[in-house]
Amino acid sequence: MIRFENVTKRYRGTAKPALTDVDFEVLRGEFVFLVGASGSGKSTCLRMILREETPTDGRVVVLGRDLRTLSNRKVPYFRRHVGAVFQDFRLLPTKTVFQNVAFTLQVIGSSRGFIQQAVPEVLALVGLAGKEKRFPHELSGGEQQRVAIARALANRPQILLADEPTGNLDPGTSVDIMQLLARINAGGTTVVMATHEAGFVDQMQRRVIELRHGEMVRDERHGGYGDTSSLPSLAPEPERGAAAVAALTAVLEVQREAAIAAAAGLDPTAVADDDELPASGAVADAVTPPPSAPPAPRTPAATAAASEAEAGAAAEEVDGEPEGAASPPPPAPHTQSIPVELPDIDVEELGLADRLGLRRDESDGDDEVGPTS
Repeated sequence: MIRFENVTKRYRGTAKPALTDVDFEVLRGEFVFLVGASGSGKSTCLRMILREETPTDGRVVVLGRDLRTLSNRKVPYFRRHVGAVFQDFRLLPTKTVFQNVAFTLQVIGSSRGFIQQAVPEVLALVGLAGKEKRFPHELSGGEQQRVAIARALANRPQILLADEPTGNLDPGTSVDIMQLLARINAGGTTVVMATHEAGFVDQMQRRVIELRHGEMVRDERHGGYGDTSSLPSLAPEPERGAAAVAALTAVLEVQREAAIAAAAGLDPTAVADDDELPASGAVADAVTPPPSAPPAPRTPAATAAASEAEAGAAAEEVDGEPEGAASPPPPAPHTQSIPVELPDIDVEELGLADRLGLRRDESDGDDEVGPTS
C-alpha cells in the first residue's frame, strides 16, 4: 500500500537532511502512528505520500505507483485515492458544511446525483447529520475537524493521512476524533497519523514508527509512544538553605505582627516598617498603660548588652539593674491605646532579635534571648 525505500530528503538551504535513509512499508488496512519530536520528519513523510514532495534519494511507492515517475498532470487523479486531514481544518469560511464537503467532489467532476447522495452519508458517518446548512464559524472546533474528515472521506479514498488532527482540540473532543478515526480504519481504510498525543498512542496499541532527527529509530507492531521520562518537568524545585529559611521566618514574623496590630486596632501596615513599630513587645505596650512612671529610653550601653546577649555572652548589668532581678508585676489591662515613644536608635545597630521582634521587653528584667525556630 505505502512503501518507503531508503528515502532521503534534503531541502534547499539546509545542511541536515529532513529524512535520512527511511525504510518501511504500510500494509492495506493498517493504522499507523508516526511519532517523534517536532522537526523529526513526520510531516515530510506525509507530504511525500501525498506527492507534495519528492525524495532526493530512494523511492516512495503508493498504491503501486512510483511517485518519482508520476507526472504532474496525473497527480490530481492520484490524490483522489488519498484523503488528508490537517491540524488547522482548512475549511472554506464562506461555504456551508454541505458545500465544503461537496466541493471536493465537484472538483473531480462527480455528478450532481452522486454528490447529493454521498455528502449526507459521509456527514452522518462523522456525526454531523442535520448540520448541513451551518457555516464553519457556527461550529465548535471538534465539529470543524469532523467536517474536514468528512471532506477527506467524501471520495471514499483507500488511504487517510492525518497530520496532528487533535492538536487544536480539547481532550474530550480529541477522544471523539480518535474513536472516529478508529471506526474509519475498521471499515477498511488505511490510516497514517502523525501525532504528539502520547496517551492515545499508548492506549490504542497500534503500529508505531518513531522518527528522530530524520532517522527511523523504531518500528513496533503493538507499541506505545515511547519513553517520556527524559522530558523536562515544569514543577519548580524546592528552595533549600539558610537564606531560604531566614526569608521564610521573616515573612511569617511580619504576618504575625500584622495580625497582632489588627487585633489591637492599629494600622497593620505599620508593622512592616521597623521605623514605625519595632516588634511584638511594642505592640503589646501600645494597648496597655505604662507603670506609674514611663520607662526610661534605652541607653547605648543597654543596646550593646543586648547585642552581646544575642552572640551568647550574658550581660552583667542592663540599665543599672543586675541580671536576674525580679520582674515587676504586669500592669492592669487597659483598652485605650496611647502613643508610643520610640528611642532614637539606628535600626542597623539593632540585633537580629530586635529586628525580627523575638526579643523580650526590658521590663521583664531579663535580656536573654531564647531559642528561635
